[in-house]
Amino acid sequence: MLLSLVVSNIIRTFAQNMETTIIEDDIFVFEPSEEDGSVLMAAETSWRGMADELQELHYMKGARFINQLKLIIHYGEFNPVEGETDIFSAISEQSDDFDNLINAARKAVEHGYRVYILPNPRSCRTADFIFEKKGILGLYDLKTVHGKGSVGTQLFDSIGQTNRVLLNMTTDYNARLLSSEIKAYFEANEQAMEVLIFKGKKSISVSRWQVEAPRFNRFFRKKYEK
Repeated sequence: MLLSLVVSNIIRTFAQNMETTIIEDDIFVFEPSEEDGSVLMAAETSWRGMADELQELHYMKGARFINQLKLIIHYGEFNPVEGETDIFSAISEQSDDFDNLINAARKAVEHGYRVYILPNPRSCRTADFIFEKKGILGLYDLKTVHGKGSVGTQLFDSIGQTNRVLLNMTTDYNARLLSSEIKAYFEANEQAMEVLIFKGKKSISVSRWQVEAPRFNRFFRKKYEK
């Protein structure tokens, strides 16, 4: 009887150790973070490759979306960009759009973000960056504004890639026109959450609730032209 009890305990202990090993191999724990009121605690690690994981973002919202961003950061083979601080890249410096991306990334770092530059798989439309700030993650599509070309056209082009757009302003642009184009973008895209603007040393975040405010145009122009 005693021998049977000892053997039973050994088997139970072995099984528990095996279960713990399996859990540690298949699960990794994230620090809690909030997005849209949801709190993320953990996620299964089933990495299928960058292109497939980026594609999955199109079908996710809330905590699952943030979970997927963390999965991509954790497994996406990002490398620190030489000579930069808080900028990590999954593309080569020889990529055609690297200079454009790195210029915007530097501005993001100046405004307190940690930046992850994403690849652009041919199999799907993807955004350009994952930004992290104080534990909050966001997926951004970059639109660099040169000359007097329509910002509205660029904003509408981002629909279907992500619900957050970064406008990197490298030229003077009429504030009244810009505010109306941003408003039209939010009205046309129910999924849109933010238009983030970098203008010189200034960072302006425009959200849906701001656009829907009665005096948005006046408020935006005052902030943009200040």
